Amino acid sequence: MSTLEEQIDIAAPVLAAWEQLHRVREYPQFVDGVRSAHPHGRNLAHLGVQVSGTEHSVDTEITDLGRGRVMSWRTLNSAHLRGAFALLPLDARHTRLQIRVEYDPEAVQREFGGPRGFAQAGAIERAVREDLEHFRELVEARVSAADGHRKDSHNAP
Repeated sequence: MSTLEEQIDIAAPVLAAWEQLHRVREYPQFVDGVRSAHPHGRNLAHLGVQVSGTEHSVDTEITDLGRGRVMSWRTLNSAHLRGAFALLPLDARHTRLQIRVEYDPEAVQREFGGPRGFAQAGAIERAVREDLEHFRELVEARVSAADGHRKDSHNAP
């Protein structure tokens, strides 16, 4: 089993980041390769994923832990990936998002193809970093837009 841990600081309150993590239908906006995402049931989601030009169907289970600060996930029908997001408030307007991903390199290669060894680990690390950047951009843009809307409504006659 291999483990990848990354983190990113976001200029947004912890609640804004937490809410975005739960907008499953919007995963394609920040998770590379996810073409569609649909929640079903209380804590399940179905993802349509494209890897190396091939479509895959991935079912996941999502579990909230830690009073709104930790969300764990695991795939149910594919390469048995699992991980967790932890949100740490830095102050009222800044949050640190930490992600931990656990995967079996051989199972990932068998299910999705692609490189092996260090090349695979590097590709997964780059993908996770890019996804975190996209997530940060999305959350910060939403918070900025909401702040601008609040300022405009306070200045209205």
